[in-house]
Amino acid sequence: MINGGSYPYIRPRRVRNSENIRRMAAEHHLHIEDLIAPLFVMEGSDGKEEIPSMPGYYRYTLDRLMREAEEIRSLEIPAVLLFTKVPDEKKDNEGTEALNPDGLMQQAVRRLKEEHPELVVMTDVALDPYSSYGHDGIVRDGKIVNDDSVELLGRMALSHAEAGADFVAPSDMMDGRIGVMRKELEEAGYPETGIMAYSAKYASGYYGPFRDALDSAPGFGDKKTYQMNPANVREAVREAKLDEEEGADIVMVKPGLPYLDVVRAVKEAVSVPVSVYNVSGEYAMIKAAAANGWLDGEQAMMEALIGFKRAGADLIATYFAKEAARLLKG
Repeated sequence: MINGGSYPYIRPRRVRNSENIRRMAAEHHLHIEDLIAPLFVMEGSDGKEEIPSMPGYYRYTLDRLMREAEEIRSLEIPAVLLFTKVPDEKKDNEGTEALNPDGLMQQAVRRLKEEHPELVVMTDVALDPYSSYGHDGIVRDGKIVNDDSVELLGRMALSHAEAGADFVAPSDMMDGRIGVMRKELEEAGYPETGIMAYSAKYASGYYGPFRDALDSAPGFGDKKTYQMNPANVREAVREAKLDEEEGADIVMVKPGLPYLDVVRAVKEAVSVPVSVYNVSGEYAMIKAAAANGWLDGEQAMMEALIGFKRAGADLIATYFAKEAARLLKG
């Protein structure tokens, strides 16, 4: 048409001509309300330790955790997801410390709900931070056993609910644990406590910095007998549908960036909200590349986050939560 002296009537660039037009024509939007901020808690007082493999991210003692929560609240981020770093002397194969009503997780939940009641408090339910083996279940004869682990995980979830957690977030990938947790919560009088299930958690190489943060790397073998094969998508859909049937209120895909197709497949298969975990390795890669001047860190961060929304995620757990919230607030 151009060579013939006339120009095209259809010009897709018209809706890209200005910032306001681009915003108006955007197919997907990222909101602060979509974000969940993970928090790492450690023992002690007045302490804040940067995680070397996660630049700009920290472990906090309880008192400092409250200050961090205040900043998160001021940015209007609605939810936090708690993880604990447990001293080696409190670890065993039975998860004893995980059930301590005065344990670090339980104390953190109580204080957060007392001092910041408007925050949605979500708690990690898994045995690896408490395990002398670093696995997400009880070890018997060199194997991670399912049913004994699930019974313990159900009690662990109940202890978090008793402390005041709004949601428990089982990340263990044991079979049947959502049904057991739902039953425990209902029968103990906590029907309002939600479950955000890590439904499709893959045996990924992107968790390394997180394991540094909590000193929770497996002491032997790997986690491939319970975490998912990165080659599989249909299995992820099956897992998510099972969790929904067993009583999960939110299902999760983890990691995020390499599994956007899985997010989409799960979104199309379930009727509950879908969350995604923008994991530590994804965070570390962007931070490292930005520190070396290889890419624009803010642009890469926001591009990743909108990518999750485009794939179908309703919620995003991300170490970028505060940075993204500041940009979104303008």
